[in-house]
Amino acid sequence: MTSATTPAASTKTPELGEAERDRLDAAIDDLQGGSRTWSALTLAQRVTLLRAVRSSVAAAAEDWADTAAASKGLDGRHPLRGEEWLSGPYSVLGALDAYIETLTRLANGTNPLDGITIDRAPGGRTRVHAFPLTGIDRFLLSGYTGEVWLEPGVTPNGARAAAGLAQRTPSDSGGVGLVLGAGNITSIPVLDVLYELLAHNRTALLKVNPTQDALVPVYKRALAPLIGPGLLRITRGGPDVGAYLTGHPDLVHVHITGSAATFDAIVWGTGAAATRRRRENRPLLKKPITAELGGVSPIIIVPGEWTDADLTYQAEHVATMRLQNSGHNCIAGQVVIMSSDWAQADDFRAALRRAYANAPDRPIWYPGATSRMHLATDAYPDALVLGDRVLVEVSDGDDATALQSTEYFAPVLGVVSVAGTGQEFLDAAVAYANDRLQGTLGANLLIDPSTEKALGAGFDRAIAALRYGSIAINGWTAFGFITPTMTWGAFPGSTIADVGSGIGVVHNALLLDRVERSVIRGPFRPFPRSLPVVNGGGRLTILPKPPWFVSSRTGAAVSEGLTRFRAHGGTIGLLKTLTAALRA
Repeated sequence: MTSATTPAASTKTPELGEAERDRLDAAIDDLQGGSRTWSALTLAQRVTLLRAVRSSVAAAAEDWADTAAASKGLDGRHPLRGEEWLSGPYSVLGALDAYIETLTRLANGTNPLDGITIDRAPGGRTRVHAFPLTGIDRFLLSGYTGEVWLEPGVTPNGARAAAGLAQRTPSDSGGVGLVLGAGNITSIPVLDVLYELLAHNRTALLKVNPTQDALVPVYKRALAPLIGPGLLRITRGGPDVGAYLTGHPDLVHVHITGSAATFDAIVWGTGAAATRRRRENRPLLKKPITAELGGVSPIIIVPGEWTDADLTYQAEHVATMRLQNSGHNCIAGQVVIMSSDWAQADDFRAALRRAYANAPDRPIWYPGATSRMHLATDAYPDALVLGDRVLVEVSDGDDATALQSTEYFAPVLGVVSVAGTGQEFLDAAVAYANDRLQGTLGANLLIDPSTEKALGAGFDRAIAALRYGSIAINGWTAFGFITPTMTWGAFPGSTIADVGSGIGVVHNALLLDRVERSVIRGPFRPFPRSLPVVNGGGRLTILPKPPWFVSSRTGAAVSEGLTRFRAHGGTIGLLKTLTAALRA
């Protein structure tokens, strides 16, 4: 559940008044005209337009981050306010840069994948090495790499032939679509609109979630170059607006970032009528729908010989996966899977308790989060309650069902154990994640370099066996979310009858077809312990502690500095940001 997007398509939803219907109809008429305008633009003209959007987003970045932070109860001095820079304007600026590069290549008659390494992943899959692709990313984010794995059967030549999606046929209109925006992360609605336009040639009516109403004026300024020619319209509203729009005959497609319950209400309706429609396979929604809906994300801890510094750093890493944005994330790690036979299991548990307890306090702001936390403490009365967060350590004999099947979308972290070490543990942990945890959106795995090397091909087979749309090895899947050339969405196979974590992908700035998953790899140890002379192996990184860690003392300043550099460049500002990063 990325957000509880406004429910729609309920027989109990009040109808809109005539004036409101007229307003929405006029917006859709504008978008139909905009669709014709978009179809008439050459690729070079589209690049020019995207550059104008980039300029307006850069100009609005500070107001965007400040408004988002304030809406979540983070004042100007809060140590975690940097989250709103990275997950807001930084993510959108990066996406625009990547889309501009892809469309520029197409406009020049070259392939989006020219010069990008394409090889084979386990199982014979075609693998695109999609990150890093620029010198600045190789430097600033050294140690991090990203791969997009395509569905079995797609060849490298087939991948190249399809790259570009709708931009290969720019004059073919995709019509007008509806985007039901997420309520938790401020870049999501914008990134979804961009994907509609660029992957499908579809103009969009964006209905923002009520939690983001304060961002609407910022969105309108930032996206003014799209609004002017009728490529985008933005509206607020509750269930009545959602119900009217999902049923509107002139909207040809729906994309939602939200909860499975909201998805089902849109597709099938509610109550007894929905049950009957499901039984008869007669969905209420008559148009195609794509969705990103979250799930219960695992964090697999592969046992090895870790130093005390490793235990502390990775415990803070796990705490970050849960506590960023107060746990109101579809990609928040929820279930830590450990080995009951790991000699350092008790040491890691102790480090995790410390890291989880010591993270900065922050508001629990998302609607319904407090009641979901009560569900967790009711199910696990012995859980450790630390003010604004809950830690559930499941013991032998305890029933882990609630933890496995409920996406709490709140600061609730669970720890479970399976037996074994080495390959035996890894295979068992993968099976646990695949078979017991709800959803297929994202999985995280932490493993030291020596252990990964010892496992060899068995490690690669285990990664291939994980049925998740995004996998992070020694990283957090959020890194894949903010990396525009990676893809974001559930593992393929869901249907409207059993939607799971969703249908389709977004982001995907290389505009790849038939995506199966994205795989992020990061450094196990930070700088300077990432130096080969210090740890004898692993990935080198220049980051002492990533700015997105909730334990980073300079995360707010570094996140703001990186966004300003992304927006405007500037060597002096970057050097100040890097200096702050060294003090993290």
